[in-house]
Amino acid sequence: MKVINKSLFLTYLYLFIYILLSSGVILYNKWVLSPKYFNFPFPITLTMIHMGFSGAVAFLLVRVFKVVAPVKMTFEIYATCVIPISAFFASSLWFGNTAYLHISVAFIQMLKALMPVATLIMAVLCGTDKLRWDVFLNMLLVSVGVVISSYGEIHFNVVVTLYQCTGIFAEALRLVLTQVLLQKKGLTLNPITSLYYIAPCSFAFLFVPWYFLEKAGMEVSQIQFNFWIFFSNAVCALALNFSIFLVIGRTGAVTIRVAGVLKDWILIALSTVIFPESAITGLNIIGYAIELFFLYAALCGVVMYNYIKVKDVKASQLPTDSLPERMNKDWRTEKKSSNLYAPDNIDDNDTSTGKVSSMSDMNVVDEEVPLMASSRLSHIGRSQLSSRDA
Repeated sequence: MKVINKSLFLTYLYLFIYILLSSGVILYNKWVLSPKYFNFPFPITLTMIHMGFSGAVAFLLVRVFKVVAPVKMTFEIYATCVIPISAFFASSLWFGNTAYLHISVAFIQMLKALMPVATLIMAVLCGTDKLRWDVFLNMLLVSVGVVISSYGEIHFNVVVTLYQCTGIFAEALRLVLTQVLLQKKGLTLNPITSLYYIAPCSFAFLFVPWYFLEKAGMEVSQIQFNFWIFFSNAVCALALNFSIFLVIGRTGAVTIRVAGVLKDWILIALSTVIFPESAITGLNIIGYAIELFFLYAALCGVVMYNYIKVKDVKASQLPTDSLPERMNKDWRTEKKSSNLYAPDNIDDNDTSTGKVSSMSDMNVVDEEVPLMASSRLSHIGRSQLSSRDA
């Protein structure tokens, strides 16, 4: 029980840290990119600074200070997991940061309510989750709320909205692929080694759009550079990346996005105070309320389903201590009954009834029983231990 409580405490702690850091980084990025404030209108460059700083810190921790050891990364896993994750990670940050140049933080957070919808779709397509029509219906109604919020947006921009939606689906696919990398592939990547492999690759992907879209603009414009602002911004982004991998490693892709709903409420409230131009209308609030209602309805349904499933599994499992005694009793009972009852006509090839044709055959079966029992017990024990660890 203590281990379970500690595990739950760490999970909620990581979620809290993620919400705090994510809110701070979003507001910080908006302030840096906005022409009305710090006026650094180069979202790809800012994202590359984040990735370069994160990759450099991870390299120092792994190769120089040897805080953690690098994992044995095969070319197949790197090509099928790390490269796609890095590409979608870079794309989600690029499109997301670009949206902050033109639309308000509040409206962006309302659009991000589509994230559980996108994550569910990507999880089903990638085979990491099964399609449940009740959950899908809830997600569809969430999308209706997003449409209502968009209709009530004062500074609505179709192109920028499509940018943000593209970033949402890229992030959803990145989250699902990260879950596959951490859990399905059997890799024990911690936040440092995750950034060690993913951040440099994301930096390389961002270099291509930066060269064609922002390089020329940076050469002719008067760039306001402040070392401490960019350094502190990169530190916050690094801490956020650590928290994201920690949360995904302990929970899952859908969980981190549903928990992000609370972060969205905080951001909507703070953004209207910090950025006065981020005004929200009554129709925005109505649409977002619809989104949240069906999101939490879906969340409650998933929690109840998992609770009933775990309860049924625990009820069907026998205590580990009683297994050897019960199996030994069953074996003795079967042996006594087979000694008392030995029919004359038994087909040697008939194995469906579990009977044997001679005493020598019975001895063979008796000799194999302890091995079978120990193997079954060890398998059940491993299953129970793994379920406890999970």
